[in-house]
Amino acid sequence: MSSLVQAIGRRTLNSVNHLLDLFAFTNRIAIVLLRRHRTGHKIVLGFTCEQIYFTAMQALPVVLFIALITGSTTVIQLTKQFGTLEGRNIVAEFIVILIIRELGPLFTALIVILRSAVAVTIEASYMSVLGELDAIEMQGIDPIHLICLPRLIGITVAIFCLFFIFDLVAILGGYVVAWTITDVAVGNFLQKIGKAISGVDITVGIVKAIFFGFTITVTSLYRGFRVKKAITQIPSETSKAAIECLLYCVFINIIISVIFYL
Repeated sequence: MSSLVQAIGRRTLNSVNHLLDLFAFTNRIAIVLLRRHRTGHKIVLGFTCEQIYFTAMQALPVVLFIALITGSTTVIQLTKQFGTLEGRNIVAEFIVILIIRELGPLFTALIVILRSAVAVTIEASYMSVLGELDAIEMQGIDPIHLICLPRLIGITVAIFCLFFIFDLVAILGGYVVAWTITDVAVGNFLQKIGKAISGVDITVGIVKAIFFGFTITVTSLYRGFRVKKAITQIPSETSKAAIECLLYCVFINIIISVIFYL
């Protein structure tokens, strides 16, 4: 019994220490983000654009496909349950709740985690193992400013854009697919969707995108920078980064939804 208690205590302390280290790393990045730098703007801007292209543009086909499948499934199932969409306000409200409030942000974050979070963790790990971070520091350059800042801005902007694209394709694409099976009136459908969407829904999407981008970037970089000497640690840290990013995003999604809608 005592050994079990000790094991639980050790795991708890390790988890608390890990969260404190992650918060300290987050605070360091936030300070660099808010600080005004006099040099390196072009380099940071170039890295940021590259990150946006990798995270948003290259992931766009996957986002479009998943959004179309999600929207089609949602619209068809709701249509079967409540009849035709014409005159059914509850269908539009359910679509807003399921796609715009919950599924859109989570699916977008999941795609970014599987592509960009894993890639950023591996990249940061190799830079740490091969001594590139030490070389950057020896030149008097802050790695947080050169490495972390472009990825933070790029991933956050990418999630924000992909989120709105996901919602648009899921709703319009879902209608197009459902139109071939059900007798949906497009004008009435779009009108009711427009009425069901409120300013709070748009605000929640923006807030979730910012928090998701910050969380995914910080967690991935933190796990990557933890790898110091052994390349064999990279797969383990990458797996942990992906799992933690997903858990943190789900937790943040629940907290934001509770704050805004309850």
